[in-house]
Amino acid sequence: MAEKDRLKDKYIDPFTDFGFKRLFGEDCNKELLLDFLNELLHKKEGKIVSLTYLKSEQLGRSEEDRRAIFDLYCENEKGEKFIVEMQKTKQTFFKDRALYYSTFPIVNQAIAGDWNYELKAVYTVAILDFVFDEDKNDLNKYRYDVMLTDIATHKIFYDKLKFVYLEMPKFTKEVDELDTHFDKWMYVLKNLKRLDNIPDKLREKIFEKIFEAAEIAKLSKDEYEQYIFSLKAYRDYKNSIDTARDEGKAEGRAEGEQERLKLQQRIAELERQIKKQTE
Repeated sequence: MAEKDRLKDKYIDPFTDFGFKRLFGEDCNKELLLDFLNELLHKKEGKIVSLTYLKSEQLGRSEEDRRAIFDLYCENEKGEKFIVEMQKTKQTFFKDRALYYSTFPIVNQAIAGDWNYELKAVYTVAILDFVFDEDKNDLNKYRYDVMLTDIATHKIFYDKLKFVYLEMPKFTKEVDELDTHFDKWMYVLKNLKRLDNIPDKLREKIFEKIFEAAEIAKLSKDEYEQYIFSLKAYRDYKNSIDTARDEGKAEGRAEGEQERLKLQQRIAELERQIKKQTE
Protein backbone atom coordinates (compact mmCIF):
# COMPACT_ATOMS: atom_id res chain seq x y z
CA MET A 1 0.00 0.00 0.00
CA ALA A 2 3.01 2.28 -0.19
CA GLU A 3 1.74 3.64 -3.52
CA LYS A 4 -1.39 4.94 -1.80
CA ASP A 5 0.72 6.95 0.60
CA ARG A 6 2.09 9.02 -2.27
CA LEU A 7 -1.34 10.53 -2.91
CA LYS A 8 -1.88 13.14 -0.21
CA ASP A 9 -5.62 13.58 -0.78
CA LYS A 10 -7.81 11.73 1.71
CA TYR A 11 -10.90 11.58 -0.49
CA ILE A 12 -11.46 10.91 -4.17
CA ASP A 13 -12.30 13.67 -6.63
CA PRO A 14 -15.98 13.35 -7.73
CA PHE A 15 -15.12 15.09 -11.02
CA THR A 16 -13.09 12.11 -12.18
CA ASP A 17 -14.95 9.33 -13.97
CA PHE A 18 -13.90 6.82 -11.33
CA GLY A 19 -14.87 9.11 -8.45
CA PHE A 20 -18.27 9.95 -9.91
CA LYS A 21 -19.18 6.32 -10.55
CA ARG A 22 -17.77 5.28 -7.16
CA LEU A 23 -20.17 7.63 -5.37
CA PHE A 24 -23.25 7.33 -7.59
CA GLY A 25 -22.90 4.31 -9.86
CA GLU A 26 -22.47 1.36 -7.50
CA ASP A 27 -25.32 -0.66 -5.97
CA CYS A 28 -23.80 -0.35 -2.50
CA ASN A 29 -23.99 3.46 -2.81
CA LYS A 30 -27.37 3.69 -4.53
CA GLU A 31 -28.71 5.43 -1.43
CA LEU A 32 -26.49 8.41 -2.28
CA LEU A 33 -27.93 8.77 -5.78
CA LEU A 34 -31.47 8.41 -4.44
CA ASP A 35 -30.95 11.17 -1.90
CA PHE A 36 -29.28 13.46 -4.45
CA LEU A 37 -32.02 13.04 -7.07
CA ASN A 38 -34.78 13.42 -4.52
CA GLU A 39 -33.24 16.65 -3.32
CA LEU A 40 -33.19 17.98 -6.89
CA LEU A 41 -36.59 16.74 -8.02
CA HIS A 42 -38.90 15.75 -5.18
CA LYS A 43 -40.68 19.08 -4.71
CA LYS A 44 -42.78 18.69 -7.86
CA GLU A 45 -42.09 15.27 -9.30
CA GLY A 46 -42.72 13.21 -6.17
CA LYS A 47 -40.26 11.23 -4.08
CA ILE A 48 -38.25 8.52 -5.82
CA VAL A 49 -38.56 5.28 -3.87
CA SER A 50 -36.20 3.01 -5.76
CA LEU A 51 -33.75 3.08 -8.66
CA THR A 52 -32.51 0.48 -11.13
CA TYR A 53 -29.29 1.02 -13.06
CA LEU A 54 -29.67 0.60 -16.81
CA LYS A 55 -27.13 -0.01 -19.56
CA SER A 56 -25.22 3.25 -20.03
CA GLU A 57 -24.41 2.74 -23.72
CA GLN A 58 -27.33 3.43 -26.04
CA LEU A 59 -27.22 2.40 -29.69
CA GLY A 60 -28.83 4.16 -32.62
CA ARG A 61 -31.46 2.66 -34.88
CA SER A 62 -28.82 1.64 -37.41
CA GLU A 63 -25.08 1.06 -37.51
CA GLU A 64 -24.63 4.49 -39.09
CA ASP A 65 -26.36 6.29 -36.21
CA ARG A 66 -24.27 7.84 -33.46
CA ARG A 67 -24.23 6.12 -30.07
CA ALA A 68 -24.78 7.77 -26.69
CA ILE A 69 -22.74 6.79 -23.64
CA PHE A 70 -24.20 8.14 -20.41
CA ASP A 71 -22.23 8.52 -17.19
CA LEU A 72 -25.23 7.09 -15.33
CA TYR A 73 -28.58 5.93 -16.61
CA CYS A 74 -31.32 4.58 -14.36
CA GLU A 75 -35.07 4.36 -13.87
CA ASN A 76 -37.33 4.59 -10.85
CA GLU A 77 -40.21 2.44 -9.70
CA LYS A 78 -42.61 4.30 -12.04
CA GLY A 79 -40.49 3.66 -15.12
CA GLU A 80 -39.26 7.26 -15.34
CA LYS A 81 -35.74 7.60 -16.74
CA PHE A 82 -32.82 9.56 -15.30
CA ILE A 83 -29.61 10.54 -17.07
CA VAL A 84 -26.95 11.83 -14.67
CA GLU A 85 -23.83 13.38 -16.20
CA MET A 86 -20.66 14.93 -14.83
CA GLN A 87 -19.50 17.36 -17.52
CA LYS A 88 -15.91 18.39 -16.89
CA THR A 89 -15.20 20.53 -19.95
CA LYS A 90 -17.03 23.21 -21.88
CA GLN A 91 -18.36 22.14 -25.27
CA THR A 92 -19.63 24.46 -27.98
CA PHE A 93 -22.79 22.43 -28.49
CA PHE A 94 -23.21 21.03 -24.99
CA LYS A 95 -26.91 21.91 -24.78
CA ASP A 96 -27.48 20.21 -28.16
CA ARG A 97 -25.67 17.13 -26.86
CA ALA A 98 -27.80 17.02 -23.70
CA LEU A 99 -30.98 17.27 -25.77
CA TYR A 100 -29.74 14.59 -28.17
CA TYR A 101 -28.95 12.23 -25.28
CA SER A 102 -32.45 12.72 -23.86
CA THR A 103 -33.99 11.39 -27.08
CA PHE A 104 -32.67 7.87 -26.48
CA PRO A 105 -34.81 7.08 -23.42
CA ILE A 106 -37.74 8.71 -25.23
CA VAL A 107 -37.43 6.69 -28.45
CA ASN A 108 -36.73 3.47 -26.53
CA GLN A 109 -40.18 3.68 -24.98
CA ALA A 110 -41.86 3.10 -28.33
CA ILE A 111 -43.94 -0.06 -28.36
CA ALA A 112 -44.56 -2.05 -31.54
CA GLY A 113 -48.19 -2.45 -32.52
CA ASP A 114 -51.11 -0.63 -30.93
CA TRP A 115 -49.56 2.17 -28.83
CA ASN A 116 -51.11 5.46 -27.75
CA TYR A 117 -47.74 7.32 -27.50
CA GLU A 118 -47.91 7.74 -23.73
CA LEU A 119 -44.39 8.36 -22.40
CA LYS A 120 -42.73 8.11 -19.01
CA ALA A 121 -40.87 11.20 -17.86
CA VAL A 122 -37.20 11.70 -18.73
CA TYR A 123 -34.88 13.75 -16.51
CA THR A 124 -31.34 14.86 -17.30
CA VAL A 125 -29.13 16.08 -14.46
CA ALA A 126 -25.80 17.63 -15.49
CA ILE A 127 -23.17 18.59 -12.92
CA LEU A 128 -20.97 21.13 -14.71
CA ASP A 129 -17.35 21.99 -13.96
CA PHE A 130 -17.76 25.15 -16.05
CA VAL A 131 -20.24 28.00 -16.51
CA PHE A 132 -22.37 28.94 -19.48
CA ASP A 133 -20.89 31.92 -21.34
CA GLU A 134 -24.22 33.69 -21.63
CA ASP A 135 -24.71 33.66 -17.84
CA LYS A 136 -21.15 33.95 -16.60
CA ASN A 137 -21.77 37.37 -15.04
CA ASP A 138 -24.83 36.21 -13.10
CA LEU A 139 -22.86 34.83 -10.18
CA ASN A 140 -25.89 34.05 -8.03
CA LYS A 141 -27.44 31.79 -10.65
CA TYR A 142 -25.88 28.33 -10.56
CA ARG A 143 -28.92 26.06 -10.85
CA TYR A 144 -31.06 25.82 -14.00
CA ASP A 145 -34.35 23.92 -14.17
CA VAL A 146 -35.37 23.72 -17.82
CA MET A 147 -38.71 22.50 -19.18
CA LEU A 148 -40.87 23.15 -22.25
CA THR A 149 -42.96 26.26 -21.56
CA ASP A 150 -45.22 28.64 -23.43
CA ILE A 151 -43.30 31.83 -24.23
CA ALA A 152 -46.23 34.19 -23.66
CA THR A 153 -47.72 32.73 -20.47
CA HIS A 154 -44.55 31.11 -19.05
CA LYS A 155 -46.73 28.13 -18.10
CA ILE A 156 -45.26 24.65 -18.39
CA PHE A 157 -46.43 23.14 -21.67
CA TYR A 158 -44.96 19.65 -21.14
CA ASP A 159 -43.80 18.32 -17.78
CA LYS A 160 -42.26 14.98 -18.73
CA LEU A 161 -38.95 16.32 -20.06
CA LYS A 162 -36.73 18.19 -17.63
CA PHE A 163 -33.09 19.26 -17.54
CA VAL A 164 -31.29 20.31 -14.35
CA TYR A 165 -27.91 22.01 -14.80
CA LEU A 166 -25.63 22.78 -11.85
CA GLU A 167 -22.76 25.22 -12.48
CA MET A 168 -20.35 24.15 -9.76
CA PRO A 169 -17.76 26.97 -10.16
CA LYS A 170 -20.39 29.54 -9.17
CA PHE A 171 -21.17 27.82 -5.87
CA THR A 172 -18.92 29.60 -3.38
CA LYS A 173 -20.61 29.04 -0.02
CA GLU A 174 -18.38 28.04 2.87
CA VAL A 175 -19.39 25.34 5.30
CA ASP A 176 -20.82 27.76 7.89
CA GLU A 177 -23.11 29.23 5.19
CA LEU A 178 -24.84 25.96 4.31
CA ASP A 179 -28.54 26.36 5.08
CA THR A 180 -30.27 23.63 3.06
CA HIS A 181 -29.74 20.00 2.16
CA PHE A 182 -29.16 21.13 -1.41
CA ASP A 183 -26.42 23.51 -0.22
CA LYS A 184 -24.72 20.63 1.55
CA TRP A 185 -24.79 18.44 -1.55
CA MET A 186 -23.29 21.23 -3.65
CA TYR A 187 -20.59 21.85 -1.07
CA VAL A 188 -19.63 18.18 -0.83
CA LEU A 189 -19.44 17.68 -4.59
CA LYS A 190 -17.28 20.76 -5.05
CA ASN A 191 -15.01 20.44 -2.02
CA LEU A 192 -14.77 16.73 -1.19
CA LYS A 193 -11.33 16.28 -2.75
CA ARG A 194 -9.74 19.00 -0.62
CA LEU A 195 -11.25 18.07 2.75
CA ASP A 196 -9.39 16.16 5.46
CA ASN A 197 -12.35 15.38 7.71
CA ILE A 198 -16.13 15.62 7.82
CA PRO A 199 -17.21 19.13 8.86
CA ASP A 200 -19.57 19.14 11.86
CA LYS A 201 -22.32 20.70 9.76
CA LEU A 202 -22.26 17.61 7.52
CA ARG A 203 -22.62 15.10 10.34
CA GLU A 204 -25.66 13.45 8.81
CA LYS A 205 -26.01 9.79 7.87
CA ILE A 206 -26.10 10.38 4.12
CA PHE A 207 -23.03 12.62 4.06
CA GLU A 208 -21.10 10.38 6.43
CA LYS A 209 -21.70 7.59 3.92
CA ILE A 210 -20.31 9.77 1.12
CA PHE A 211 -17.10 10.41 3.04
CA GLU A 212 -16.78 6.73 3.88
CA ALA A 213 -17.25 5.67 0.23
CA ALA A 214 -14.79 8.33 -0.92
CA GLU A 215 -11.87 7.37 1.33
CA ILE A 216 -8.86 6.64 -0.84
CA ALA A 217 -7.28 4.48 1.86
CA LYS A 218 -10.19 2.02 1.56
CA LEU A 219 -9.72 1.42 -2.17
CA SER A 220 -8.37 -1.92 -3.28
CA LYS A 221 -5.14 -1.97 -5.27
CA ASP A 222 -7.05 -2.30 -8.57
CA GLU A 223 -9.50 0.44 -7.59
CA TYR A 224 -6.66 2.73 -6.61
CA GLU A 225 -4.92 2.19 -9.96
CA GLN A 226 -8.17 2.94 -11.80
CA TYR A 227 -8.61 6.11 -9.77
CA ILE A 228 -5.04 7.29 -10.45
CA PHE A 229 -5.59 6.70 -14.19
CA SER A 230 -8.87 8.62 -14.07
CA LEU A 231 -7.35 11.45 -12.01
CA LYS A 232 -4.38 11.77 -14.38
CA ALA A 233 -6.67 11.92 -17.42
CA TYR A 234 -8.83 14.57 -15.75
CA ARG A 235 -5.80 16.73 -14.91
CA ASP A 236 -4.28 16.20 -18.36
CA TYR A 237 -7.21 17.52 -20.31
CA LYS A 238 -7.84 20.31 -17.81
CA ASN A 239 -4.27 21.41 -18.53
CA SER A 240 -4.86 20.92 -22.25
CA ILE A 241 -7.86 23.24 -22.10
CA ASP A 242 -5.83 25.96 -20.41
CA THR A 243 -3.06 25.55 -22.99
CA ALA A 244 -5.48 25.64 -25.92
CA ARG A 245 -7.18 28.72 -24.50
CA ASP A 246 -3.86 30.53 -24.18
CA GLU A 247 -2.79 29.47 -27.66
CA GLY A 248 -6.13 30.60 -29.05
CA LYS A 249 -5.66 34.05 -27.57
CA ALA A 250 -2.14 34.28 -28.95
CA GLU A 251 -2.85 32.97 -32.44
CA GLY A 252 -6.15 34.65 -33.13
CA ARG A 253 -9.72 33.45 -33.53
CA ALA A 254 -9.25 31.19 -36.61
CA GLU A 255 -6.22 29.39 -35.22
CA GLY A 256 -7.85 29.21 -31.80
CA GLU A 257 -10.93 27.57 -33.30
CA GLN A 258 -8.78 24.92 -34.98
CA GLU A 259 -7.00 24.29 -31.70
CA ARG A 260 -10.33 24.00 -29.90
CA LEU A 261 -11.55 21.35 -32.35
CA LYS A 262 -8.34 19.37 -31.92
CA LEU A 263 -8.72 19.63 -28.17
CA GLN A 264 -12.28 18.32 -28.28
CA GLN A 265 -11.06 15.33 -30.27
CA ARG A 266 -8.36 14.65 -27.68
CA ILE A 267 -10.90 14.96 -24.87
CA ALA A 268 -13.30 12.57 -26.60
CA GLU A 269 -10.53 10.01 -26.98
CA LEU A 270 -9.52 10.39 -23.32
CA GLU A 271 -13.12 9.95 -22.20
CA ARG A 272 -13.42 6.74 -24.22
CA GLN A 273 -10.25 5.41 -22.61
CA ILE A 274 -11.45 6.33 -19.13
CA LYS A 275 -14.88 4.75 -19.60
CA LYS A 276 -13.25 1.55 -20.89
CA GLN A 277 -10.81 1.50 -17.97
CA THR A 278 -13.47 2.01 -15.30
CA GLU A 279 -16.13 -0.37 -16.65
